[in-house]
Amino acid sequence: MQRLITLLLIFGFVSLCLCVRPIGGQNTFFNVIDYGARGDGKCDDSQAFLSAWQDTCGTQGTPTLVIPSGRIFLVRNIKLNGTCMATSIHIQLQGTIVAPAKDAWVGDNSTWILISQVNGLIINGTGGLINGYGSTWWECPNCLRPVAIRFKSCKDLNVSHLSITNSPQAHIRMNNCVGAIFSHINICSPGHSPNTDGIGISSSKNISIEDSIIKSGDDCIAIVGDSSYINVTGIACGPGHGISIGSLGKPKVCNSVEEVYVRNCNFTNTSNGARIKTRPGGLGYAKRITFEEITLIQNGAINVSDVTYRGFRGTSADGRAIILNCDPIGCSNIALDNVTIVSSQPTMPAYCFCSYVDGTATSTIPKCYGLR
Repeated sequence: MQRLITLLLIFGFVSLCLCVRPIGGQNTFFNVIDYGARGDGKCDDSQAFLSAWQDTCGTQGTPTLVIPSGRIFLVRNIKLNGTCMATSIHIQLQGTIVAPAKDAWVGDNSTWILISQVNGLIINGTGGLINGYGSTWWECPNCLRPVAIRFKSCKDLNVSHLSITNSPQAHIRMNNCVGAIFSHINICSPGHSPNTDGIGISSSKNISIEDSIIKSGDDCIAIVGDSSYINVTGIACGPGHGISIGSLGKPKVCNSVEEVYVRNCNFTNTSNGARIKTRPGGLGYAKRITFEEITLIQNGAINVSDVTYRGFRGTSADGRAIILNCDPIGCSNIALDNVTIVSSQPTMPAYCFCSYVDGTATSTIPKCYGLR
């Protein structure tokens, strides 16, 4: 009887342990150092990153991939692919990731870091940096140059406090993504760096970009075909080309962009403020687009099509303050409200140019006489 009681107690204890055991992967951390990463800025740490990602992606729960501080990780072009078993994956970027120079690049040079088909991804870049060492690529403007980070077919992204500098081409691109919040992003490349868009959005919807600083050699933010419900607020843009929608309308290609809201943004030393770029011969539309509470400091012209501009204040680099320039088909439902833009050059008074535009201008300086 004593043995029976002892056995029952033992089995009861084992059963209790099994019942309270956590689900695999809950709050699990995967540090790239544990997978062989050197972090000396010289040795190739790509395989360590891929191995750590494979285990992170294959773990249930909410695992975290850790890229620790105090290290410089040389990483070649890599693909962090899903789909993953995790319900949500965290990446803590605390160290520095650097790209190889152009003459050391091997393989596909369209993208440096590709994140594909990963849902519920949360990236916190506090203390970290991504350096694309783009200067060696900028000297070859006709070369196919890699995008620093591309998010492809991802859902429910949350990226914050991420710093990226000197991408060979665009710094961040989203393709076919649904639901993303980018906040406190710091992008920095010189104004002469070619085609270095800050953030590019393509065929994506429900995207928010908030409270970020973007300095680049091209568009700070570019929104292109088949994108909708895009909110951009609190952006300090410049140098660069401003915030652009398009180009839209490649021949025989149907493009659409709608429900875009840009608010409370500052443009400093940009060639444009906010604009829509279209090409003749294309199909599609751009509609329900609003730019509101915009500050301009010594910028170029503003190119506008099928949008509302409200609460603009600032200076243009020359006399071209407002340019409403549409093709003979014309632009409709254009509204300027409470806009004041003056020239920064005393000898070049600010002016507004309109061509084939139907719309209204209320409390707008300079006067736009050409609206139909």
